[in-house]
Amino acid sequence: MNRITVVGTPGAGKTTLAQQIALQQGIPFVELDALFWGPRWTPALPEVFRNAVTEALSSSQWSVGGNYSSARDIIWKRSDTLIWLDYSLPFIMLRLLQRTLSRIITKEELWAGNQETWRAQFFSHDSLLLFALRTHLQRRKQFMHDVTAPAYRHLTLFRFQHPIEASAWLMQSAKKHKRVDTR
Repeated sequence: MNRITVVGTPGAGKTTLAQQIALQQGIPFVELDALFWGPRWTPALPEVFRNAVTEALSSSQWSVGGNYSSARDIIWKRSDTLIWLDYSLPFIMLRLLQRTLSRIITKEELWAGNQETWRAQFFSHDSLLLFALRTHLQRRKQFMHDVTAPAYRHLTLFRFQHPIEASAWLMQSAKKHKRVDTR
């Protein structure tokens, strides 16, 4: 495992798990949201985003979290391991609601200075909560199809249907990748 991609529905914990893997293995973490979102929630142009992804994944080791289908071909072809957080919709929605409320209340700064707002998350058609609700089943079907595509047969796939499975895998992985201090 040198080039790991973590995918799943918004709120599944892709970024958190990808960061934990990067820290555990001492490899760079790449956050796709940071490459995609500009100031005032302006999305990067497709070619700009794809170029940024290509550059960010040019090294021999990394852990990346995100689902951007516009760069999936680049990301998955370079990956050797794919971790799919395939959690239930009720679990995802609860986790996403908690995260959203926390970010709004604390005014957490996200990528390029962006912040989540009450209006955007609860009174907008662009709400991430609505997006997760509308796309959960569709994404599951798409991932089921994509992970079996000939172009991605090289990937080692881990599919977790509950966070306990992902946590157990991470702990087991930590044992395998434990560093020895040679001082």
